[in-house]
Amino acid sequence: MMRQTQLDEFLELEEHNKELEKRFQEEVAKNRAKDRLMFQQSKLASMGEMLGNISHQWRQPLMEISSLFLPIEAKLNLDMPVDNKELIESINKLNDITKYMSNTIDDFKNFFAHDKEKIEFELLEQINSTINIISGSLKSYDIKLEIILQKNPTLLGYKNEYAQVLINIINNARDLLIQRKIENPKIKILITEKNNEVITSIEDNAGGVKIEPIEKVFDPFFTYEKLNGSGIGLFMSRLIVQNNMNGKLEVKNKNEGACFTIIIPKI
Repeated sequence: MMRQTQLDEFLELEEHNKELEKRFQEEVAKNRAKDRLMFQQSKLASMGEMLGNISHQWRQPLMEISSLFLPIEAKLNLDMPVDNKELIESINKLNDITKYMSNTIDDFKNFFAHDKEKIEFELLEQINSTINIISGSLKSYDIKLEIILQKNPTLLGYKNEYAQVLINIINNARDLLIQRKIENPKIKILITEKNNEVITSIEDNAGGVKIEPIEKVFDPFFTYEKLNGSGIGLFMSRLIVQNNMNGKLEVKNKNEGACFTIIIPKI
């Protein structure tokens, strides 16, 4: 009788374990589906940001092209002679502008290219490429961008994902500077090395993150002060740094504003 009772208890426990395992697998599947949804939303949000940046990047060159030939057109309409030197200078300027616009297309195309494997890349080169993408939107709001590079380290990783993290953080800083109407707005990027780690600090003078605890800015779908965007930029940025770069993404308030720090091990 005792053995039968023990057997019944064992079978009941085994059935219970199977039920727990089934529920666990279901939860894992749900979490994976949520992660895929978040990544998809993050990708769509990035595409929206990029389209906005393209418009900012191209607006000034298009205005320059428009104004470049206005004096020549006016002279032609008034039957005034057009100097060949003036015409050649205008054509040369036009070639420079169209080359710049073509390079901008390459920057955006490379940004959306899928990194299939980790590669070695120089940090300064990737930062410059990133700045070329977003500089137009910063200039349109008179936001000063300062880059201080003590060294130009080489990293091993997915360089486009590093650019995505950088753009997410800079765009958040830009939005707060605009929303809070900060006088003399500025963003500073500082690159240092310490304890065999590469440290990228992005600091602004927008007054800091006004929530407690400050780590809540990395929560999924958390937004503060009605920032533009999807509310998952910083959450995805931390995931990218932690999971794909074996690094850390931290935030703290300093004297004038927030400081986000990307810490990545050197190769």
